[in-house]
Amino acid sequence: MANDFSSGQLDPDIANLMGITASTQTQKPEFSDLFTEKARVKQKGPEDVDLSKKNFDIQTKLEEKPNPYFKDKNYYKNLLADESETGRRVHQLLTQFATAKDPKDKSVYRARLTTAYWELAQRAAAKVSPNMPLPKRLLLRFGILSPTLISAEQRDVISRIVFKNKTAEPIHYVDEWLTKIAQGSIRPSTTDEVKRARLDASQKTVEIVEKRRGRRQAELSLLQNKIGQLDELESNLLNRVQTVLRHNTRPEFGGLKNAFSPEQRDAISQINTILRQLSNLDRDIKVSYNTLENMDEELRDLEEKADGVDVSVDRGVVTSEFQSVRQMSKMCVGRQGNHFPILMKQYFRPAIREMCTRENVINTMAKVESIDSRVFERTFKGQTSRIVPYIMLLPNYGDTGICWEPFERHNRASSRGRIALPIFPKDVETAVISALADLRWQVAKERAQHYWMEEGITGRYYQWSQDQRLRGDVKDYFIRDYILWITKESQGMQKLEREVRGIFWRMMPFPQAIKDNLKNRGFVYDELYKKDVNISMSDGY
Repeated sequence: MANDFSSGQLDPDIANLMGITASTQTQKPEFSDLFTEKARVKQKGPEDVDLSKKNFDIQTKLEEKPNPYFKDKNYYKNLLADESETGRRVHQLLTQFATAKDPKDKSVYRARLTTAYWELAQRAAAKVSPNMPLPKRLLLRFGILSPTLISAEQRDVISRIVFKNKTAEPIHYVDEWLTKIAQGSIRPSTTDEVKRARLDASQKTVEIVEKRRGRRQAELSLLQNKIGQLDELESNLLNRVQTVLRHNTRPEFGGLKNAFSPEQRDAISQINTILRQLSNLDRDIKVSYNTLENMDEELRDLEEKADGVDVSVDRGVVTSEFQSVRQMSKMCVGRQGNHFPILMKQYFRPAIREMCTRENVINTMAKVESIDSRVFERTFKGQTSRIVPYIMLLPNYGDTGICWEPFERHNRASSRGRIALPIFPKDVETAVISALADLRWQVAKERAQHYWMEEGITGRYYQWSQDQRLRGDVKDYFIRDYILWITKESQGMQKLEREVRGIFWRMMPFPQAIKDNLKNRGFVYDELYKKDVNISMSDGY
């Protein structure tokens, strides 16, 4: 392979483009991470769902000191040197694409190079590991085939992007994501296209554990709610007891305590009611603790079984996951977008703030959540939790983000969903908001199940779309309107249809501070605000 890249037959200009100079031409995962109870209770990493966290930590450090990614003059050569025929083909097609003058020839070579690139990336993905060579890691992370295909300014910007996840949020670049899949700390993404293979014993054990964890989390949420009721009742009991103990005195009889006042007799009656409620609630809490203890014992038994299973990394799982990532990339780009997978200087701007880096995505999601506070909420068996989905940052030039799945089918209570974002979009805010809109839609649709066209926000919006005789996927219209809701309507700019604004106002309400501001920004908002007041006075929606 090395001889092919240093044969001396390559044109000097093309050799320079490839970064090849005259001198260069001569030269197993731990199951404890997955099953340990302690890891779930004591949150240690972005894979753990922390139900106590209510918002994002704003990121102030958006970049770091330049990393020496591109100092190696043999970068391109080292990337392809051990990729045998695939590497040779990529090199040949890249040379032909770079030198082609005729637009038709260039288009042909571009298509062939795209196919060859994906084969190369898949080979790199199959060998993913925490210690994989840097050129292969950057190939998966940013789509960098040769540093000379991007400008010096762009190389400097790429080298300043924060490399490691220091945020404790579940946001991963492709190389990080595939490593997590290989280690078994994240389950592979589900697909509808491929029929699931027959599960072996270890895979069945993993699925059973996921189901049990989902049930345990649901039971724990119910218990937390009961404890909250207990605290409230105990506080009420204390107040009533204090009322009973505060006696008036009779000065004419030497300051003796007076009999109970009407207020005190009412407090005694309320104390009796509270005590009955406390007794019933105590019984329910004991049942919940017993249920949780049985669940924990069952989980411990499953852990013991899992410890005896050989869990060597299945590279087929990683390769399959890479195909899912590739499909996500296509969806982010869209039919009419730029599907060329190689990072090139003419396709992106050299500014970190205009990229979907981990830090930029967190800050944008924090902004959206400040407007739509329920965007990450999920209700399961009457309990509502804030669960941030996994977010994959894909090296493409897409315009929008997408939701791959709202949650894992074996654990609806506490599992993370999965969304994907393009690293090099036209607009970071639009890409992030569109992904969250897709997440909102799919979570609501799954909650309503086969009644999604009738119930909840999907039902209300679908009925409106039918009345308007809209053509195409109703979800696409919802995403478009959600972007306007977050970016324009929250600022008092009326961009939505009146009916849609009313649906969103009630089903995805702004925080009260924004409502208070909007009521003075126009008649339509004032009317919606007054309806809120009237509804609140008549026992809610």
